[in-house]
Amino acid sequence: MIAINLINRKISPEQLFMISVVIVNGGNYLYNLLLARILGPAQFSDAAVLITFLLTLSFIAMTFQLVTAKFTILFNVKTFNLFVSSMYKNAIIIGVLLGLLIIMFSSKLQELFQTSSSLMFVVFGFGVPLYFFMSINRGIFQGKKEFKYLSITYQTEMFSRLFVTLGLILIFGTKSSVLIAIGIIISFVFGMFPFRYKSFNLQKRIKISELNKNQVKYFFLLTAFYELTQIIINNSDILLVKHYFNPYNAGLYASLALIGRVVYFTAWMFVMLLLPKVIELKKEGKKTHLILFKYIGYISFLSCIITTSCALFPETIVQLLFGESYLEISSLLWKYSLATSLFAVSNIFAYYFLSLDQYIPVIISGIFGLLQLILIILFHETLAQVVQMQIIAMFALLGIQVLFYIILLRPIKIFQVLK
Repeated sequence: MIAINLINRKISPEQLFMISVVIVNGGNYLYNLLLARILGPAQFSDAAVLITFLLTLSFIAMTFQLVTAKFTILFNVKTFNLFVSSMYKNAIIIGVLLGLLIIMFSSKLQELFQTSSSLMFVVFGFGVPLYFFMSINRGIFQGKKEFKYLSITYQTEMFSRLFVTLGLILIFGTKSSVLIAIGIIISFVFGMFPFRYKSFNLQKRIKISELNKNQVKYFFLLTAFYELTQIIINNSDILLVKHYFNPYNAGLYASLALIGRVVYFTAWMFVMLLLPKVIELKKEGKKTHLILFKYIGYISFLSCIITTSCALFPETIVQLLFGESYLEISSLLWKYSLATSLFAVSNIFAYYFLSLDQYIPVIISGIFGLLQLILIILFHETLAQVVQMQIIAMFALLGIQVLFYIILLRPIKIFQVLK
């Protein structure tokens, strides 16, 4: 108890959350690495589809989380209570509809992504409403800056998915993708804890003022559009490779993506801290650009270290993490890491603009997300070509985001320099 008190005194809530994110990302990587080693490239490609669906779901759920976080900061207590009840209700409705669509089209999804089972999509569909419900709870913690409880929800989800999935595989002695889907759904239940907000009412008709309703609707649509671009940029490559390539090559690519995305998931930690800080500073009428530069510096530094390591020791990294079966993709490791690094930095810019209600960068991200999709569809003769298309799209995206910041948000300073 004394040790915990000392830790609490020395570590700020933000630092505690950053440490927690490192642990959660480490656990998620361990989960993926163990599945890759246990299943092998061909069967791991099925698991990768489920994991990609999980990431896609997390981006959609992030819309609910970020909207909840923003208006938790801005609304007074009475409006906040009405707002949260409305968000929970909408999350359940949308979650049920999306889950039903996944279940209804499970056979088509099996055919599209060449998986061994359609049942894994059915199981996954049942968990979608739970994940959205969980995201509202996390949004409240994020908005109130209760990073301790926010950290716990991510840890309970991660640890339960890791141990439950491995336990099911050991107990039943099978490498079925259905067991992996069951493990994912059970982790959603654990991710609900701690659940702090219990005064909402799903049955009562909820009335929010027209002004507040329009504010929420505008930011929700803006965030939803941006998260859609995130889904396209971050997940379309894996799904397209699963569609165009055989299971073995798709499994190799999934392992490549897993290693290369270390930068992106590290950047996500800073996004969680960036959004509430920018909104709060804007509310107080203070400058926000210093926070942006601070986090861009962090991500750029980490990106350089990771990409350089991937360039210098590709075979060592692949062999240590996945084993000899995956060595074929070692030459592509630094290139994929570069593409992800470019996306991670541009992502910091985009969330900064989103916090300031700037919609043009969101549209820019959408355009370049579609560009990446089109480039991969047109040029996918080899895995190397798929990676090259992503580097082109992400380099262009980051360049445009930087230009937008310089030209549109800093016109006065530019004019002074020119004089």
